[in-house]
Amino acid sequence: MSDASVICSNLSFSWPDETPVFRNLSFTVGAGRTGLVAPNGSGKSTLLRLIAGELRPTTGSVSASGVLGYLPQSLPLTGDLTVAEVLGVAAVIEALDAVESGDVSEEHFTTIGDDWDIEERTRAQLDRLGLTDLTLDRSLSTLSGGQVVSLGLVAQLLKRPEVLLLDEPTNNLDLDARHRLYDVLEDWNGCLLLVSHNRALLDRMEQIAELDRAELRLYGVGFTAYEDAVRAEQEAAEKDLRNAEQELKREKRELQQARERAERRANNAARNLKNAGLPRIVTGNRKRGAQESAGRAGHTHSSRVGEAKARLEEAGRALRDEQRITVDLPDTDVPAGRTLFLGERMQVRLGERTLFAGEGVDLTIRGPERIALTGPNGAGKSTLLRLVNGDLPADHGETRRAGGRIAYLSQRLALPDLDRSVAENFAASASGRPEAERMNLLARFLFRGPRAHLPARTLSGGERLRAALLCALCAEPAPQLLLLDEPTNNLDLMSVGQLESALSAYRGALLVVSHDERFLTRIGVDRWLRLADGELREAGAPEA
Repeated sequence: MSDASVICSNLSFSWPDETPVFRNLSFTVGAGRTGLVAPNGSGKSTLLRLIAGELRPTTGSVSASGVLGYLPQSLPLTGDLTVAEVLGVAAVIEALDAVESGDVSEEHFTTIGDDWDIEERTRAQLDRLGLTDLTLDRSLSTLSGGQVVSLGLVAQLLKRPEVLLLDEPTNNLDLDARHRLYDVLEDWNGCLLLVSHNRALLDRMEQIAELDRAELRLYGVGFTAYEDAVRAEQEAAEKDLRNAEQELKREKRELQQARERAERRANNAARNLKNAGLPRIVTGNRKRGAQESAGRAGHTHSSRVGEAKARLEEAGRALRDEQRITVDLPDTDVPAGRTLFLGERMQVRLGERTLFAGEGVDLTIRGPERIALTGPNGAGKSTLLRLVNGDLPADHGETRRAGGRIAYLSQRLALPDLDRSVAENFAASASGRPEAERMNLLARFLFRGPRAHLPARTLSGGERLRAALLCALCAEPAPQLLLLDEPTNNLDLMSVGQLESALSAYRGALLVVSHDERFLTRIGVDRWLRLADGELREAGAPEA
């Protein structure tokens, strides 16, 4: 096992406008595969950039031992580059060609260094990540988004890094490409620090690192076991919170009872002293003694109340704010067997080329079935959703739709009016619902108080998804068929959980394009379709 590591000591970082990201963050991550998780906006990508040296800490230090490879979310590449230039091997290959042609200049040998096998190593890494048909002189502008991501990973692996930083490496990858990535990382023996919302990938990590501004907590397990551990912690925290609440009530009650007893004793003592006929100095001393005794008892109980409040606050801090959408959608119920969409021999032309093979593709959607549409990037999955929705007419073939409404959420998660608030957008789509009912539904989709009145364009990705779901699922009439195109893209893990909660309440038919196998399983997909090489075929659920 490698001794490569990432060491962070008292790291603080703020943006130029003094917005803090980290304060006094310290941790060490050694060899092995570590998945870094936190809600969006917590600074995961910023931390990787600090480790990679792209950003400088405000205070403290962060360093990586050994050769470092870093794959950011957005690759700073232009379409004019060739594959060889992206991989950083163009100069070495040119020097090798020159030497093979008889040019033995010293500069060529300096350029080559120890990389005499660079072409073989490059070809092996390209093949390993499914880029078998990629030639080194091919232009980057001709590649798909998934191919560019895989190419960026090859470029890092060719450095033979000891520390590898990956930021959302499965973005834009289809299922086949994702599994090839999993295989590559399974064999990794250096220090891997990976940011991802892909739970299947996170489950292949050896430990999970959970980040907040003050602390990075390490769990020596994969993601599923991490979730179990967090759930157990939450259950314990909820129990501690209930106990602390009961303790505070008890201490407050005892404090009140102690005050009432002291007041009764003081009143009784005053009457007894008055009736006893004692000298005033004696009665004064006894009265002061009774008051001091009552004061000491009251102070003791007040201290206990203060301690109980402190324990309650501590128990509350340990409780995570992990909200879930809780909603019932009976109006979306669809009878079993009802045909919602029928498409026969559907074909789309792209210039002189047809998208689908042969005479086109057939698709029937019945009842409340939940269908996953999978396949490689560029196969036409989004186009097929648009055909079903009706906003793209087929150039050939027939399509028939039932009378019920179809709701379509594209990858852009567009709302009707981005300048209007969530509440206003929802009111426009569900004008027949009473205002009180609309506000209740807004709250159930976690838009409470001022959050319901924010302009839609200011929402985060997860908030925009919830708003789009609200307007789609709770509009009138209720949708009988829901179409989703890569709904989990760029969502943090909490937002994915909220999406799963909402879809569990939906009772109509569902057709979803997604490469997230765990998400598809959790929303209860019962039919799998694969679109590849122009053909749409029934497929079994992918193996875990």
